[in-house]
Amino acid sequence: MRILLTLASLLVATQLLAADEPSVPPNIVVILVDDMGYGDPACFNAGSKIKTPHINALASAGMRFTDAHAPGPLCHMSRYGLLTGRYPFRTNVNLWRKQPLIEPQQMTIASLAKTQGYRTAMVGKWHLGFRESGYDQPLPGGPVDCGFDSFFGIRASTDIPPYFYIRNDRAVEPPTNQIEANRSEGWSPIQGAFWRAGGIAPDLKLDDVLPRFTNEAIDVIETHAAKSAKEDENKPLMLYLAYPAPHTPWLPSEPYVGKSAVGMYGDFVMMVDDQIGRVLSALRKANMHDNTLVVFTSDNGPVWYEADVARLKHDSAGTLRGMKADAWEAGHRMPFIVRWPNRVKPGGRSDQLVCFTDLLATFAEIMGVTLPADAGPDSFSFLPSLTGQPGAATNKRKQIVMQPGSRSMMTIRSGDWKLITGLGSGGFSKPNRVKPTADGPRGQLYNL
Repeated sequence: MRILLTLASLLVATQLLAADEPSVPPNIVVILVDDMGYGDPACFNAGSKIKTPHINALASAGMRFTDAHAPGPLCHMSRYGLLTGRYPFRTNVNLWRKQPLIEPQQMTIASLAKTQGYRTAMVGKWHLGFRESGYDQPLPGGPVDCGFDSFFGIRASTDIPPYFYIRNDRAVEPPTNQIEANRSEGWSPIQGAFWRAGGIAPDLKLDDVLPRFTNEAIDVIETHAAKSAKEDENKPLMLYLAYPAPHTPWLPSEPYVGKSAVGMYGDFVMMVDDQIGRVLSALRKANMHDNTLVVFTSDNGPVWYEADVARLKHDSAGTLRGMKADAWEAGHRMPFIVRWPNRVKPGGRSDQLVCFTDLLATFAEIMGVTLPADAGPDSFSFLPSLTGQPGAATNKRKQIVMQPGSRSMMTIRSGDWKLITGLGSGGFSKPNRVKPTADGPRGQLYNL
């Protein structure tokens, strides 16, 4: 009996010592997809008609957040908040075509990570502007000037010209060719295989962009693992992978065509899910799975109309009202998953109110860093809820403030209440804006 008690005491002491030891900083991989609705992944909508096995597996191995929100219901708004911890209404995000939205020296999740010895990389869609003086010239103000050691990606969406790849701060090939506009019969003008006319680089094919980004992300992971095998290169990795899909153009490759019951959109979502699966598999093959925190989410709501729900029997918004760009819930409530082996309990679910802006403060707490006073003013760590730490309930975010796509009204979420300071959707859903009557309401108030 004494031997058993001694062994038990040693085991407890060992566990306590291990708990007191500083943990190895985790690798961090943020996977941001584009225009995927809350109701598309089956792990958030049991009625989804689209198979998303890799996203579902990520949820089973981590924690689902059911009340997570983009800081704005459009691509550039969402990305600005995610990287900086600032609400996008704090700057003029509409200037992204002319100038960088992130100010020099402004802290981002990448620049934070670099201060803590991380190797940082971005692959995918930027959409936060460059200082452009010709596509045969350097493109300052982009990812490599915002904390990322390397960048391979595109300027904006794959339906917004010019279309060309960027490596770090230079066009791989300038957009010297031209491509005609395209759209698909049977869909609205901003659905299907839709893209705008404009310049395109000779080496870029729109239907190759998605797998190309996956290959680049896998290369980042494999290169990092090889460097980490050297004792003097043992750094953690932060990878921000911003897929420009399932945003238009919907371009599923041949193996996915006709595989879903939701037309070309569902086929494309299945392709996106498979690309995510390839990246997660690469982490495991590189022996990085166990010490990598993975965040998965979508930048804003889907372009999915009531007519699409009626015709295809699939609700991309998951019964939420509205769509992309709207002040209504479907515009900004997003599927949000965090997997962190041995730290986050598998199969967990949280109804905590969180916003993409919270990643900066959460990552800072994970790294043991106190943010400067001028960094991430709209960022609140959700680490206590993520890991089940005592006192998590007292640390919860209570409010979110944002603008819809039209930027003509504000949305304020406080507890279970949501105020929209105007009438209409404020976005793509009709009516966009309704003029109030003399004696009628001037806004919308909902108890969620």
